[in-house]
Amino acid sequence: MHSAVLLFASFKADREHGDVTTNWKWELWGGASMDWEFCPREPGSHEGQPRSLPLTGGNVQEGQAFWGAAGGLEKDDLKTQIDKLWREVNALKEMQALQTVCLRGTKAHKKCYLISEGTKHFHEANEDCIAKGGTLAIPRNSDETNTLRDYGKKSMPRVSEFWLGVNDMVNEGKFVDVNGMALQYFNWDRAQPNGGKRENCVFFSSQGKWVDEVCRTAKRYICEFLIP
Repeated sequence: MHSAVLLFASFKADREHGDVTTNWKWELWGGASMDWEFCPREPGSHEGQPRSLPLTGGNVQEGQAFWGAAGGLEKDDLKTQIDKLWREVNALKEMQALQTVCLRGTKAHKKCYLISEGTKHFHEANEDCIAKGGTLAIPRNSDETNTLRDYGKKSMPRVSEFWLGVNDMVNEGKFVDVNGMALQYFNWDRAQPNGGKRENCVFFSSQGKWVDEVCRTAKRYICEFLIP
């Protein structure tokens, strides 16, 4: 049984003789001629007129396709399949956008990182990363810390401070990531954190060490993106 995938294409027919299914020459607009296999009662008699029908299975590139009406699919089934196709298209667009971002930055540990072009306050920096499809960078181990440190040094050798996606704005002294999740890894500099209720956001230094800071301070930052 062939699953119904609704991809519409226009094609034309030139009648040679007899049965419209077996003896007509069916080809896609543009001249691509293939051997088609039709669903029962399709394509019907349309006297050589152009007609659009849904492709309900097969592989067009290999010259195999099953053309015809939706084969008894209910309206809700059609809507479900169309919605699924749109989700797949949107997912593909997101993946292409992510690949574009990653090409501008660096990849490591199933993540890619992109350094900012300017400085922003912590909240503005996080919003910018979210708008790009990621978050402020959150190193989860020493390897990721080293990657961020080296990327920062290479990309911005004169910049020594970059925002991280870490803060304790909700509960003083309890530092979490920008999604509110508890952290299992920290890399505080000596005597840090020391800002109390005034310094609730975190940056990392050129040595990769963490320091708490006033959130409204403008700094460079690095966005991270998960790679599927």
